Amino acid sequence: MENMLLVGLSRQMTLERQMDVVANNVANVNTTGYKAGKSLFHEYLTSGAHQDDFKGADRRISYVTDRATYHDFAQGAAEPTKNPLDLAIDGQGFLVVQTPGGERYTRDGSLQINSQGQLVTAAGNPVLGTSGPIVFQPTDKEISITADGSVSVLEGTNRIDSVRGKLRLVSFAQAQKLVKEGANLYSGGEGNAAQPDAASKVRQGFVEKSNVNSVAEMSKMIEVTRAYTQISSMLQSQGDLRKSALEKLADVPA
Repeated sequence: MENMLLVGLSRQMTLERQMDVVANNVANVNTTGYKAGKSLFHEYLTSGAHQDDFKGADRRISYVTDRATYHDFAQGAAEPTKNPLDLAIDGQGFLVVQTPGGERYTRDGSLQINSQGQLVTAAGNPVLGTSGPIVFQPTDKEISITADGSVSVLEGTNRIDSVRGKLRLVSFAQAQKLVKEGANLYSGGEGNAAQPDAASKVRQGFVEKSNVNSVAEMSKMIEVTRAYTQISSMLQSQGDLRKSALEKLADVPA
């Protein structure tokens, strides 16, 4: 296959994967606590397709490859909700939740109380405190969550101040190793243990909005689509030129 076709194909493959990342960002522009994905690309140099042993510098062909996808952990804007079960985290911390697959981590602070009195995420996963799941009593009123994650209530008709637990906030030394697992959850990744995070603070009555810039992502989607179309046209033109050349070579005069 000719070098230009190889270069064009390599670029189309990276554009296809970049579109997947951009489309996922756009789809989650309104997802609470969502962190955008970004693509990394780099140039790959190799010798072109040839049949001789000439090693000149002009034989290096520049391809593009997508090196990796990384997380953009920039903090999203805090939106007030006045709901006492809504939480936003100031800092790099994550809430710890219990799932059927084990402990997972999230920035989604849209919480609720299930039928068993447990504090859970919107997907129904229990939110873990320093001593396990946080459980409320039917007579609990006026839930208060302090900046350090302590959860207290006014209990019963006597309105006694009672502590129900303390949210477990964690962070990671290598946050880029976190693996997205869907439903706004992350797993730690290999060799990336969660560490207690005393620096992050909780804001009750707020949620953290997605950090996706919708205008920038839509513009990027248009750019990727146009680039893919332009390369397709270029490859088609190259194919037509090659076909025409072969037809002329085959047209032997009588």
